[in-house]
Amino acid sequence: MQLSLEQIRYWMSAEFATSTHSIAAEHAAGYSIDSRTLQRGDLFFAVQGERFDGHDFVEAALHAGAVAAVVGSVQAARYTAPAVRQRLLLVYDPLSALQRLASSMRRHWGKRVIGITGSAGKTTTKEAIAQVLESRFRVHKSHGNLNNHYGLPLQLLKLQPEHEVAILEMGMSNAGEIAALCHIAAPDWGVVTNVGTAHAQNFADGQAGIARAKYELVAALPRHGTAILNCDDPYVQQFGRDFDGTTIYFGTGACADPRAESIVPMGAEGTRFMVRAGEQRVEVLLRLLGEHNVRNALAGIAAGLASGVPLAECAAALQALEPPDKRGQTIQIRGATILNDCYNSNPPALQAMVDTLLTLPARRAIVVAGEMLELGPEGPHLHYLCGEYMGRRGVDIVLGARGEAASIVKGASAAGATAKFVDTPEEAGAWLRENLQPGDAVLLKASRGVRLERALEILRRAE
Repeated sequence: MQLSLEQIRYWMSAEFATSTHSIAAEHAAGYSIDSRTLQRGDLFFAVQGERFDGHDFVEAALHAGAVAAVVGSVQAARYTAPAVRQRLLLVYDPLSALQRLASSMRRHWGKRVIGITGSAGKTTTKEAIAQVLESRFRVHKSHGNLNNHYGLPLQLLKLQPEHEVAILEMGMSNAGEIAALCHIAAPDWGVVTNVGTAHAQNFADGQAGIARAKYELVAALPRHGTAILNCDDPYVQQFGRDFDGTTIYFGTGACADPRAESIVPMGAEGTRFMVRAGEQRVEVLLRLLGEHNVRNALAGIAAGLASGVPLAECAAALQALEPPDKRGQTIQIRGATILNDCYNSNPPALQAMVDTLLTLPARRAIVVAGEMLELGPEGPHLHYLCGEYMGRRGVDIVLGARGEAASIVKGASAAGATAKFVDTPEEAGAWLRENLQPGDAVLLKASRGVRLERALEILRRAE
């Protein structure tokens, strides 16, 4: 949303660096924390990141066309050129100012915000909800995985007056982070997909602590709000007990309405299932693979029904839903089917995708599994169990890539699968280049930090 620099200054409790206020009437066309991707007319925030300090790039941002830059008051003395100083807004902390501006804009906009959290499936669920609601509403949704204390404010600042619903992912790696994001975004509705073991190293009590962190979204909802919960997850199904607002459960069990029934894998074409909502039943043809994606689609149906979208219209909208980038994409290479799900990984998500792989007709089922990060002291054992699961389920070949994936290989070997370990995703790509055969079905999955997509890039270059 375009705002004048004077309005921005007021909402952030900032000060202009010069007394002339010559830029107060100018407007910000957008908002950026990265001088490399900044567009002309954007307002640049000099935030302190893990590797870079935005104050080092203020002059580059202004040279690239930024309308102004938000800088820390303590850092302001380093900018002496008059042409730079007249385009500075001074605050105590640029990141806090960014969040404060986003929070003010959200409340000024004043319409419905839907927050989504969970250990897996956030992005697909967001896309499913957006796909359904866009049939009736003007929807703003967060892009990519911009779901943290940097990304979520930037997504809120993209709101426009014509938008009627905003759908935002909320990620976390520590307790209190979702509560902080909710303080900024003030969600009216909350969707929780599941509770897994991602980031377990940050929680002394493991999955129970992760569950409490996910519950922060429900706890932040207003009394007139709506919680949309996966009742197939033993933790999430308890989240509605003490919530005073409206609670909607989705899933495959008797507790769910909407509920998926008669789930039929259709190979690489996707999944077919019946959805029951009240006394209505409608068939859904989903272009996504796996029962876990059926639940993600059900969250979209639940949000649609609660928004007044008829069940048949929800089902029709979902037929156009495509898998997000690196999240269950199906690719044909050299007569083989590749499931590119290497955006992120944790044990339950990995096992779910192994089950999905094994629904595909294949000469050989191959899993290329990179290590799963942030699992804490239980990491090696959890990797071993995943490998053992692959072997017991009948995966033919397991290729472990990097670090603790060596334990996946040990578990798979113990359960009877052919298994091999490589140190890098590049070596995994070279193995695929040399060994992939027509009729194979291959799953690629790993934590984001492994960059397992490099294996696919090597395979594609060979073609």
